[in-house]
Amino acid sequence: MTAPAHGTGALRRIFWSELAGTALLLLGGLSCVIVMFGAGSPMARLIPDEGLRRAVTGFLFGTTGASIALSPLGRASGAHINPAVTFGFWLMRKLDAGTAAVYVAGQMAGAVAGSVLLLAWGAWGKSVDYGATVPGAGFGVRDAFLGEVVTTFAMVSLLAVFLAFRRLRPFTPGLFPPLYSFMVWAEAPLSGTSTNPARSFGPALVSGRWDGGWIYWLGPLLGTLAATLVCSFLAKRITEARLYNFDSDSDRLLRRFGSSAAREKE
Repeated sequence: MTAPAHGTGALRRIFWSELAGTALLLLGGLSCVIVMFGAGSPMARLIPDEGLRRAVTGFLFGTTGASIALSPLGRASGAHINPAVTFGFWLMRKLDAGTAAVYVAGQMAGAVAGSVLLLAWGAWGKSVDYGATVPGAGFGVRDAFLGEVVTTFAMVSLLAVFLAFRRLRPFTPGLFPPLYSFMVWAEAPLSGTSTNPARSFGPALVSGRWDGGWIYWLGPLLGTLAATLVCSFLAKRITEARLYNFDSDSDRLLRRFGSSAAREKE
């Protein structure tokens, strides 16, 4: 059964929470990219190994997302901060289409807001196109596309596993720092490791770098579709369309209807 639609007040809260959360994700996460790889940054001397810098950057990016999920913004909207995640919850029938559209609208607006603030980095930011994701040098469009499909598949699949089991749920935000550390280290040379259409849209807009822009929509959405199909047997165990379950009686914004007995079986 598809989750019921929310009232106007709840939808407004979702929109602004997703806008703020996505803006913070891009501002914080892509500032890490700029500091680690921007021309003139001392990090190239402090951490000369580029692979290690990628791993550290991915860890910090994942930590930013995890912190947002644990924040009041996560309590308000579930901290999807990624259209691919929202798409996954919709495919699993945890959101109705109208609510999902509000999520994505907030995420895209937040991506623009967060990326505009990156302009404050000046020459450092410009030297890396403010963290824009483009197919890597020496790799083709197909490589970048497959990279986005595979990394998003991994992210959504692991998210489904963590959310499906009560004992793992409290640790869901902790999944992201090590996961993105590994994925950025291993895959960033192919596509930049976006896994998030909003994350790619924002810096592309402010930098004007739209190389292979379709990759960063179709790749994550296809990866999400594949993950939800493979993990479809877990869908009934996922009770809320959020990245962290606060388990509070007053936390009803996205709680799905279901019997307490069914939950105890988890």
